[in-house]
Amino acid sequence: MPYTPQPPAYNRAALAPGLIGALALLFGLGLAPWYVWVQYAVCVLALILCVFAWQAKRRWWLVGLIPIAVLWNPIWPIPGLAPALALLSLAAAAVFIAAGLTIKIPADTRR
Repeated sequence: MPYTPQPPAYNRAALAPGLIGALALLFGLGLAPWYVWVQYAVCVLALILCVFAWQAKRRWWLVGLIPIAVLWNPIWPIPGLAPALALLSLAAAAVFIAAGLTIKIPADTRR
């Protein structure tokens, strides 16, 4: 009987945004003049991961991703948070990597 490859049951669409968000956070520690662009990138990537977590029915990731989107929001920044963002960046990078690795979205079988 010939082997028929099966389509994957899930895809890892959250892996790229998770890794890019972690890299933006870590590189952002040394890019003080351009930190507002880092904030935009981190906020948008956190919201993208929120959508993927919702689609994958891994809603408990929203507990870590929504605060990241709020804390790195460049539109309405939280005053007095700048000194703590260096330490929070390391924790947020860990959340981005863990979310990117564990969020698996079911593949669309209607194609």
